[in-house]
Amino acid sequence: MGKIKVLDDITIEKIAAGEVIERPSSIVKELVENSIDANSDEITIEIENGGKTYIRVTDNGDGIAEEDIELAFRRHSTSKLSTIEDLYKIKSLGFRGEALASICHVARVEIMTKTDDVVAGVHGILEEGELISKEMIGCPKGTTMIVRDLFYNLPVRRKFLKSDLAEANSISNIVYRMALGNPSISFKFIKDKKTVIKTSKNNNLKSHIYSILGKEFSNNLIELNTTDNGIKVYGYISNNKLYRGNRSHQYLYINGRHVNNFSISNTIEKYYKSIIPLNRFPCFILFIEVDPSQIDVNIHPTKEEVKFSDPAEILSTLEKGLEYSLFPSLSIPKMNIGEKKEKQDEENLPLLFQAYEDNLSDEIKEKDIIFKDLTIDTKYRAEEDILASNSFFSREVEEEFPKGIESEVDVTNVEDSSPITNKNIFLKAKPIGVIFSTYIIVEIEDGNKILLIDQHAAHERIIYEKYLEEYKNENIAQQQLLAAEIIELTNMEMNIFLENKEIFNKLGFDVEEFGNNAVAIRAVPLVFGKPRLKELFFDILDNTNSIKTNYDMKLEKIMKMACTKAIKSGDSIGKVEIISLLKQLSEANNPYSCPHGRPTILEISKKDIEKAFLRIT
Repeated sequence: MGKIKVLDDITIEKIAAGEVIERPSSIVKELVENSIDANSDEITIEIENGGKTYIRVTDNGDGIAEEDIELAFRRHSTSKLSTIEDLYKIKSLGFRGEALASICHVARVEIMTKTDDVVAGVHGILEEGELISKEMIGCPKGTTMIVRDLFYNLPVRRKFLKSDLAEANSISNIVYRMALGNPSISFKFIKDKKTVIKTSKNNNLKSHIYSILGKEFSNNLIELNTTDNGIKVYGYISNNKLYRGNRSHQYLYINGRHVNNFSISNTIEKYYKSIIPLNRFPCFILFIEVDPSQIDVNIHPTKEEVKFSDPAEILSTLEKGLEYSLFPSLSIPKMNIGEKKEKQDEENLPLLFQAYEDNLSDEIKEKDIIFKDLTIDTKYRAEEDILASNSFFSREVEEEFPKGIESEVDVTNVEDSSPITNKNIFLKAKPIGVIFSTYIIVEIEDGNKILLIDQHAAHERIIYEKYLEEYKNENIAQQQLLAAEIIELTNMEMNIFLENKEIFNKLGFDVEEFGNNAVAIRAVPLVFGKPRLKELFFDILDNTNSIKTNYDMKLEKIMKMACTKAIKSGDSIGKVEIISLLKQLSEANNPYSCPHGRPTILEISKKDIEKAFLRIT
C-alpha cells in the first residue's frame, strides 16, 4: 500500500493559516491593513494578555456588505485583484485574500460591520472557518473585528507564543509603524484597558512623529524631499546628534507599505559613517513613491520585503536627497557653560584616576599626591602609604619614575594550566612614560624588551573584571544619584524595559517606572564613575533585544558594552596612577586583552629595535 495521501481540508487550512498568522501581532497587522485599505481615518486597536485572548480592531471605513460576509472569509477571496495583471500594479496593502480566512481557522472571530448605504449592520460569528451565526444589528459605519483565543485549536502553536509582555511589545511595534506611516489616520491603541498610543489625523508628518516618538526625537530630524526619474523620496532623517544602538528606529515605506530593505538602509548608513559614532545607526522615517509596476511586493508571506525592477534608480534618487539635506544641516553639539546638568550630559566619561591637590599645603604638595583610584573601592591615601603597603612597588618615588617594579608573586607558584593568569608579566618593570596620552611604555630590563600598554584597553579590562566579579557575587556596589535621572520612553521602549527590568537590577541600576512611559534612575553601579547616564541607558536598552543568546551571555555582552561607555580614552595619567594600573592589570585573570578582544599589551624586543637601526643583521 502506498504511503502518500492527500491531506484533509481542515489540516490543509490550518497549515496554510500557520504560514500567515505566526503570532498575535500578525493578526493586528492584517486587520489594520484591511482598515486602511477600506479608507478609514479612525482606527482603534485593543488587546488583552498580549493579544493571546483578545484582539479588537475597529475602524470607520467602507464596511462589508451583508452578501459579502461569508465570502470575505474564504481563502483567496479579495476585492483588490481581478486578474494576474493586477499583481503588477498593486496599490493596496492587502491583496492575496488569505488573512481573514487564516485568522478564522486558528481563532474565534466575531465581526460587526455596516456600509454607508444601509440602515442596519451585520453581526457574524465564525469558528473553524465557518460562519455559524449572522444577524442584523444597529452599529455605526465601518467594521469591528474581534479575535479571541488565538490557537485554541492548535495547542502545539500556542505553547510557542512568548510572554504577554513580549507579544504586546510586538503589537506595539506594528502599531507604531502603521501610525507613523499614515499621518492622515487617527490611531488609538489600548492595552489591557489602558490607552498607550493616541494620534490625531492632522496629515502633518512632523507633528505626527512628535506625538509618537517624542520631542527630543522630533527636534533632531532633518527634512528630506527629492524627486527624480519619476521617483519621489520624502520624510525625515536624523542629524548627527540622534542615533541608536540598533535599527529599530528606521522606518521605511514604499507606496505606503512598511518594508525592510537592507540596500536602502546600508546606503543611508554609509553617509553617516564619519559623523556618528561607530556601531551606531541613524534614525529615519522615509517614504518612497514609485510606479507600482516597478516593484514586486509578492515575494514574502509578511509582505515586508519588495523587489525593484531598477534598484539603482531608487538608490540614486535617495543619495541625491541625502547629499542635499544631510551635510548642510550638521551642527556642532553645544556646551552650555554654567548649567551643571547640561555639562554632565556633554562631558566625557571619568578619568582613570582623579587627583586632589587644590586645597593642600605647599609642603604636602611637594611630598605627596592624594588621589582617588576609580577602579578600586578604597579611601584616599598618600602615595607613601600606598607604596609602603605593597612590596610590589619600588620606593624610589622621588625620581620621575621608579627604577623597577618587583613582583610580589612567586613565579614558581604559577600553575602551568593557567598560562593566561601569569602574574609575573611586569617582573623587573620600569615605567618610562606615556605617548599620545594613551600608550604606556614599560621597559623590562631583564628581558631586553619594552612593552606598549594601551591604558584604555587595560583599564577597561580591570573595570570589566571587577564589575563581573561583583555581579557573580550579587554584590554590585551602587552610587546613589543626588537627583533621579528621568528618561522619557516610547511605549515600545517602555515595554522592552519592563521585559528586561531584571537585567538592569542585576547590573546594579536602581531604576523604576515613573509615570506614563518614563523611568527614574536613582542609582548606578559605582564602577561607572560618572557615566553619560541617558546614553548608557539607551545603549543597554537597544542591545537587550538584539542579543539572541542565553540569558547570562546577554548580561555579559551588556557589561562589556557598559564598561566601554564608562571609560575615557586619552586621559593624562601620572607615575602613581601608572604603577597602580600595572599592578591591577597583572592581577587580572586575563591581562592580555580587553573585554572586546583587542590586545592590551604589545611587546617589542631589543633585538628587533637593533635590527631596525641596522646595528645587527
